[in-house]
Amino acid sequence: MKTTHLPFIAKLTLVLFALIMLAYLAILGKSLLSPFLFSLLMAFLLLPISNFLERKLRFKRSLAALGTVLLMIAALYGLFYVIGSQLSELWNDWPLLQKKVTDSFHDIQLWVSHTFHINTTRQGNYIADSAEKALSGSAVVIGSTLLTLSSSLLYLAFTFLFTFFILNYRRLLYHFLTSVFAEEHKTKVNEIVAQIQHIVRRYVFGLFLQMLIVSFLLVGILSLLGVKYALLLGLVAGIFNIIPYLGIFSALLISALITFATAGAAKLVLVLVTFIAVHAIDGNLIMPLIVGSKVKINAMMAFIGIIIGEMIWGISGMFLCIPYMAMLKIIFERVEGLQPWSVLLGEEAHPERGKRTIKISKKITLKELD
Repeated sequence: MKTTHLPFIAKLTLVLFALIMLAYLAILGKSLLSPFLFSLLMAFLLLPISNFLERKLRFKRSLAALGTVLLMIAALYGLFYVIGSQLSELWNDWPLLQKKVTDSFHDIQLWVSHTFHINTTRQGNYIADSAEKALSGSAVVIGSTLLTLSSSLLYLAFTFLFTFFILNYRRLLYHFLTSVFAEEHKTKVNEIVAQIQHIVRRYVFGLFLQMLIVSFLLVGILSLLGVKYALLLGLVAGIFNIIPYLGIFSALLISALITFATAGAAKLVLVLVTFIAVHAIDGNLIMPLIVGSKVKINAMMAFIGIIIGEMIWGISGMFLCIPYMAMLKIIFERVEGLQPWSVLLGEEAHPERGKRTIKISKKITLKELD
């Protein structure tokens, strides 16, 4: 068989055209692909539970998948219940928050007046005009909020259904994936699929464990410092921490505003120091020990991936981009000709060093993963 070698410019054109078409198809299929890909991650995470119900308790596969999804729904309901109860308490303190914000606003007005020589009357007129324009569009804002809420509920419904289907038909999907390729590549494909399944499951589990540890640390430290709504702030920070780099700073901004309104500037400084310290511990200790370095994406590519994910799928794209970039990194490492792309996504190579270990007790020792 004659092999045709295309020039570099032709290969580059085909690659760019394929990427543009994939991005366009992803935008068109957002309503289907986004919950499906999120469900795939949940299926990786929940697969051991489904296997336990099926093999140990002798459940039928469909019943085991259904039970696993119901456990996931119960866990999410508990999380939403705790956050909702904290938000209701925050709503009861709304008059205090308004007063604090009003006092701070007057202080800012005086500072602007002394610094830029703009009297408070002109500032008030400008703010009044801005408020009038904002109120004129309030109907649009309320409508978009209701639409977002309904879309979120539909997203959750699709996620639960897709998770059930993936767990129930996982063997059929696995057989399809291994049958797509030629027979001579079947052994290699089986090895790659098994390695991806193992490493991605470890990665997704590590992300959730990382979220729990960060939430526990923040809730504990903020509670010791006497910060109000420590449970709410810790949970929000842990959930947002799934989005690398941007998530923790978004949570820090929310926490800073709530703390300043309820406790003042002194507690605000303590909260800032706490968030910075926990973020440093997370990046240098928790992440390497739990998630490992083989699936870690470098900061530059993670930031680019987050921006592209937000451009294509919005908030859900920001959550999904990092796990699937890690999955692509695993595939690139094991497919001939794609190893340079794995190097681009990964961290810079360092000289060989021993793996870090932390001894918690005589029987429990944490060792850094590959």
